[in-house]
Amino acid sequence: MELQDLRNRIDGLDDQLLSILNERMELVKKVGELKRSSQSIIYRPEREKQILDRLAKHNNGLLTRQAIDAIFFEIFAVSRNLELPERVSYLGPEGSFTHQAAESRFGAMSEYLVLPTIHSVFESVETGRAKFGVVPIENNQEGMVVETADFLREKNLSIVAEMLLKVHFTFASQSDNLKSIKRIYSKDIAFRQCGKFIGEYLEGMGIELIAVDSTSKAAKLASEEPEAAAICSSISARLFGVPILFDNIEDSDQNQTRFLILAKDFTNMRSADDKTTIIANLPNTNRPGVLYEFLKDFNDRGINLTKIESRPLRGEASFRAWFLVEFLGHMDDPQVQEIMHKYGTHLKWLGSYVRVA
Repeated sequence: MELQDLRNRIDGLDDQLLSILNERMELVKKVGELKRSSQSIIYRPEREKQILDRLAKHNNGLLTRQAIDAIFFEIFAVSRNLELPERVSYLGPEGSFTHQAAESRFGAMSEYLVLPTIHSVFESVETGRAKFGVVPIENNQEGMVVETADFLREKNLSIVAEMLLKVHFTFASQSDNLKSIKRIYSKDIAFRQCGKFIGEYLEGMGIELIAVDSTSKAAKLASEEPEAAAICSSISARLFGVPILFDNIEDSDQNQTRFLILAKDFTNMRSADDKTTIIANLPNTNRPGVLYEFLKDFNDRGINLTKIESRPLRGEASFRAWFLVEFLGHMDDPQVQEIMHKYGTHLKWLGSYVRVA
């Protein structure tokens, strides 16, 4: 078969795809009308998970699960915007990994608020200026983002969903000759996570490493200075038009960041695989065995704990702590309800959502 014949077949398939997608959007529009009349929630992560699982199960072609997810998350985002336009806030700047995480779930069509701090993201959702907020919660190399954890306790927002993003760094510069580069801009954590590349490729060249507030700012500076380079995300390199010389320069290919989607008064229905996050402010923590007894209640009920992090209880002279706890299961599970009723106001439920990590 000739090249032009193959292209003609592809064009025909594209026309069919467009027709099918428009037919899908007509149905989505009707679903949106029904949801608005009953004041139902538009964004249903557990429903999207069901669709993705079904498609992956029926897939017998070249598309991987990752490819299916990427394609259909964009379709879901366009569909939701037809049902009800969404405004989404995220921790900036533009081109950051949080920006990348937000777009991976809400697509390119959503209206975004780029905010300078985690606190401002929480506040934008709390005040209704944004429907959803996206913030980092932890990195598997660096640990918990304590500011996010603290605001989860202080603010009255719900966790809608979690996302995992593999963190890849690129080396970008206008100069294609390493010997002509005089300085490299990046965030301090990026320098740490790309230490092997710096040592193997740039050792002894007298290049100055300059820490800046974000990898996006690093890319912007590299776009303005011919003798500079940036260690940054691929999205920020593209955003500022800086050529990428080397890709995936991070020390560990297992480097991942987990993000949370936040909303007000949001409750997910059960899925086949859920996770729940709570805040535990246990009484009488000076008494021996209090934390043990609390954890034993989960064990006795067959609930698998996946995380427990302690944070200082501010505003007191003592060294008491509260705990961020995560476990497998849904708030509506009977065994989870038993624990919630036993500890009452000492526990704060943050959300039950489809487990990704």
